[in-house]
Amino acid sequence: MQNRVKEQWQIRKAAVTSHGPVVASQHHLASDVGAGVLASGGNAVDAAIATGLALGTVEPWMSGIGGGGYMTIYLAKTDEVKVIEFGMRAPFNASSADYPLAAEGINSSDSFGWPKVENDANIHGPLSIAVPGYIKGVALALENFGTQPWDKVIEPACQLAEWGLPIDWFSSSKINTFARELNRYDETRSVYLADGFPPVADLEGNMWGLPLGQLHKTYRHLQTHGPESYYTGDLAGMICADLNAAGSRISLEDLEKYEAKITTPLSTTYRDSEVFVAGNLTAGPSLVHALEHLENHYTPGVVSADLDPAQYEAFANGLLSAYDFRLKHLGAGPDKKTSENTTHVCVTDSEGNVVSLTQTIMSGFGSRIMLPQTGILMNNGMMWFDPTPGTPNSVEGGRHPLCNMCPVIVKKAANNASANSVFAVGACGGRKIFPSVFQLISFMVDNQLDVDDAVHRPRIDNSGSEVITIMDSMPQDVVDQLTRRFPQSRLRPNGVSPNHFALPQLVENVSNSANTGGCFVPSPHAKVSCADDF
Repeated sequence: MQNRVKEQWQIRKAAVTSHGPVVASQHHLASDVGAGVLASGGNAVDAAIATGLALGTVEPWMSGIGGGGYMTIYLAKTDEVKVIEFGMRAPFNASSADYPLAAEGINSSDSFGWPKVENDANIHGPLSIAVPGYIKGVALALENFGTQPWDKVIEPACQLAEWGLPIDWFSSSKINTFARELNRYDETRSVYLADGFPPVADLEGNMWGLPLGQLHKTYRHLQTHGPESYYTGDLAGMICADLNAAGSRISLEDLEKYEAKITTPLSTTYRDSEVFVAGNLTAGPSLVHALEHLENHYTPGVVSADLDPAQYEAFANGLLSAYDFRLKHLGAGPDKKTSENTTHVCVTDSEGNVVSLTQTIMSGFGSRIMLPQTGILMNNGMMWFDPTPGTPNSVEGGRHPLCNMCPVIVKKAANNASANSVFAVGACGGRKIFPSVFQLISFMVDNQLDVDDAVHRPRIDNSGSEVITIMDSMPQDVVDQLTRRFPQSRLRPNGVSPNHFALPQLVENVSNSANTGGCFVPSPHAKVSCADDF
């Protein structure tokens, strides 16, 4: 038998540094939208919201107005950090009886590792849909911390929605990956598999737009009638009518009474830097736990370009400790395999404001249900709940579930190698998010790396099991130490698919004088855009 040929690409996207504002996201068109808002005089909050709204049209399998999220904001003028909470929640009429446990009790490949539910009702279909908070959340952030009007901030996303989903090799691949489940539901099938097959990218390299049902009309309706129209009025009525026709428990009361919140972040001091995370229902508390463990068990040596095996062993120990606590006390169960398609945005502006925004519809294409009257692709946020009754994270009407989002702001103290700075970091990748963010903070604080080197330094992952996954670009001495200490370690490529590691974004404002942003490949569309280019 002939030896198999293994293809391996080495790609690096350089960080962007500018004296002007920058925005980093998982799609170049969305990053350009944010940079355009910054160039027109908008602040970091305006740009983050515009970028996030655009992402719902150019990578709809990741996030959109049928989902939710968290935003962490550093306000330079007052030197304070605020959090906007707009996570999804269970419908008031939700009941654990809607999610009977399957007899075999086998974990689904797309779940959190909870006991398997009959027909995967918590993973796809109408009963998997939680009440979306996205529009409520970004509107609250804009009203309190933005500078531009709603109709202007949403305009670029309206134009992208009218053009349609850009079809290239990557979007074709994504649709193909989920085609079997998209084919179950009428509207998603008619949009994404119109002739029975996924759309094909133009072989000449020209992108074309796939119409996303009625989504373009919904964006224009939101622009004209305001964000509240999502929760009251004709648009809300259409949303609920389609949801109820499909079999969802969500009612008009659920939409009308949904509330996004402005809260104070959780915080900790790591070395001499201040770390601010979102609330108790995110991965923020686990990040704090891991950082405190690292500070207590690892002392950085002489800063050098070499990777320290002891640091990576300390990373692994910190992650194991944090997940052990999380699984026992915070309501999350062991995770065998996740397929969350969250996305993240980081922004800085010319005033020194910094935003870290994570948004999601959960799994790839969420519930796989697109509402026919509005084109909204709905989340499958009920997957976040433990279907077993009587646990801290069980299904209960009106309850918010534990989630993996982790948008972070760090106020980095000055040292001999760098000035004071504020940086935003976050990632997409489900349970892999917080391990990624954890290591990036250490790279920036302990190793004093710049943004470009930090986002491209090899990482490990541990997501709640005994397995330590190591990037195959890791130096051999680090691999050897990790495999000796953790026999279940495995070496994996950081490839486009499957994603064994989270895909982070990082932006830094240094003493309000220079901004740098970076994205980690292999995300093919990720880009840092600079307002100076617009």
